[in-house]
Amino acid sequence: MIIDDFFWRAILAGVGVAFATGPMGCFMVWRQMSYFGETMAHSALLGVALAFLFEIDLTIGVIIVTTLIALLLASMQQNRMISNDTLLGILSHSSLSIGLITISLMAWLRVDLLAYLFGDILAVTGEDLIWIYSGAVVCLTILATIWRPLLAVTVHEELAIAEGVNSKLVRVTYMLLLAFMIAVAMKIVGILLITSLLIIPAATARRFVATPEQMAIFAAFVGCLAVGIGLAGSLSFDTPSGPSIVVGATILFALSNLLKPKQNRKSCKTKL
Repeated sequence: MIIDDFFWRAILAGVGVAFATGPMGCFMVWRQMSYFGETMAHSALLGVALAFLFEIDLTIGVIIVTTLIALLLASMQQNRMISNDTLLGILSHSSLSIGLITISLMAWLRVDLLAYLFGDILAVTGEDLIWIYSGAVVCLTILATIWRPLLAVTVHEELAIAEGVNSKLVRVTYMLLLAFMIAVAMKIVGILLITSLLIIPAATARRFVATPEQMAIFAAFVGCLAVGIGLAGSLSFDTPSGPSIVVGATILFALSNLLKPKQNRKSCKTKL
């Protein structure tokens, strides 16, 4: 069977995103930040709307908005009068709704919202691949730089601060990395599903590793495998590619719960 160029680009795009989202998703699992990821993802639609309104590159528009939302969250989290989950819920749903209304008010615009909500990996272009791999390299490089202090803050924040770690700077940096990666990866599985590619591979890997570093590597591998399974299923059964990738990741997670890790290997869960 001859595979067209667009399918190879889709595979390359999915693998590029999985390599970055795997390690980054580990901290989302450890720090229980899935709702934060959803908020960033939902705000991406507002970035799409403003990019169309001001006629700028979509990826740049989404990066600007998600970055501003991340900074706003970091600032507002200092207000103890509002709980984090309440604050995230307000920003998540309001940014998504404002984005939808903004798009609907642009009567001259004809846009396929489903492609942004659920992804269109088969429409990835060469320019998109440059964005994805450049973004992945940048995110992984910065993540490697802050890995130890971020891990220390995750395990015991008060102790990390006592040892001289700037916890606020480390947390904001990680939030900005997430915002940037969500913007870059939006086209792969869509605004509504991107958080699943961050969380599910990391949750799958957690049962079979002994150290945080092993979990990061294994999560990236699981993400790549999910991309392969999802795209193969999409090609075979003519199903939407983005949701198919998420289903592939879910299948791997379900299988991981049926398999028992080796008895002589402690789960990473005992450490984080």
